Amino acid sequence: MKALSNLTNLLGRLNAAVLTVGLWLGAGALGVMLVFILIQVFFRYILGNALPWSEEAARFLMLWMTGLMVPTAFRQGGFVAITMVLDIFPRMVGSLIALVFLVLSIVLLYVGMRIGWAEVTGLGGRFAMPAIAVPTSLDLSTWMKVPRGWMMASLATGVTMMFVVNIELILRSVIELAGHEKSLEPVASLGGLGAE
Repeated sequence: MKALSNLTNLLGRLNAAVLTVGLWLGAGALGVMLVFILIQVFFRYILGNALPWSEEAARFLMLWMTGLMVPTAFRQGGFVAITMVLDIFPRMVGSLIALVFLVLSIVLLYVGMRIGWAEVTGLGGRFAMPAIAVPTSLDLSTWMKVPRGWMMASLATGVTMMFVVNIELILRSVIELAGHEKSLEPVASLGGLGAE
């Protein structure tokens, strides 16, 4: 059990580090998305000439923000409504039900992960987004339309991160059910890395 606890603590630290990067990148995407929305408001309502790219770029950034930030929320809160219901049961029964939900979740996340990466690498991911282009030369003379796969990668990344977080949560549940919860680092103590 000590080896399993050490593995879980290591995975917890790794998740905290990855989620910290995701949280900061997601916050950056949120900030840029806000700028794009304000630009669109100015052009549409002040100048009366809406830009063709700003709304699509804001949606692109919103998906990346969601994909990068949701795993942190999942790790911190899990199933919020279900957790509240589980509190009415005795501790052991509630913990067993929570473990069953985590196992069911990992199956769904695995399926979602496969679907997500198939969207990124499949035919649909190769089509270009109509209004977003990025420069492909340093002098900005050549531009490339952004493939739709770049947008779909946000959801695939988020589901993959949730899958890894779910593995950690399952291991934590098994260790807690075995009565060795004191050997686990609390999730809140990993907050020094900034993910929490």
